[in-house]
Amino acid sequence: MDGLDAVLWDMDGTLVDSEKLWDIALYETADWLGGRLSEEQRMTLVGSNMDDTSAYLLEVTGRPVTPEAIASTGEEIRRRTAGLFDDELPWRPGAREALTAVREAGLRSALVTSTERDLTELALNTIGRDFFDVTVCGDEVEGLNKPHPRPYLKAAELLGVPPRRCVAVEDSPPGTASAVAAGCTVLVIPNDVPVDAGERRVFRDSLVGIDVPALAALLG
Repeated sequence: MDGLDAVLWDMDGTLVDSEKLWDIALYETADWLGGRLSEEQRMTLVGSNMDDTSAYLLEVTGRPVTPEAIASTGEEIRRRTAGLFDDELPWRPGAREALTAVREAGLRSALVTSTERDLTELALNTIGRDFFDVTVCGDEVEGLNKPHPRPYLKAAELLGVPPRRCVAVEDSPPGTASAVAAGCTVLVIPNDVPVDAGERRVFRDSLVGIDVPALAALLG
């Protein structure tokens, strides 16, 4: 596999098109807070974790940003999102096939998501748990969420592989920054928002046709 030890997969917007479901939950929560979330504001939240998202919603709706308000807003987002995630999620093009190719080749995989464990478990009912050796969720990184490198560093640690021998698959600026900072090479499949070019970032339009030789080639 030419130096490739593992593939580290983002979830929302990368494997499944769940960002569209987050849209619904976030717009509804803004309404619940008595304000409005614009489309432009919503796009800044792609790849964000729950606490940061809650604080931002409070800010744009003119509510006090306190620990208690962040917690209650997060619970409202979770409640609305859980109902949406309980149904089958739409796959991103080529994602299921890419996961299958990596698993059938015997290559190790991790799911690395800013989504919290309870909602991730609902999403895994669609995606399938057998594709991943480990799963790192947004509430399992000691508050050091993407774009901090900790999520990808933790995934590599759990797999027992060096990040420089991993390819991360991402769609968002925070996720890409996290993986790069951890030392991974990143296959970027932009979805809702553009991602800037930069070091160790390779861009594709979709995961269609992506297999292990294609991923290994990214390491040069």
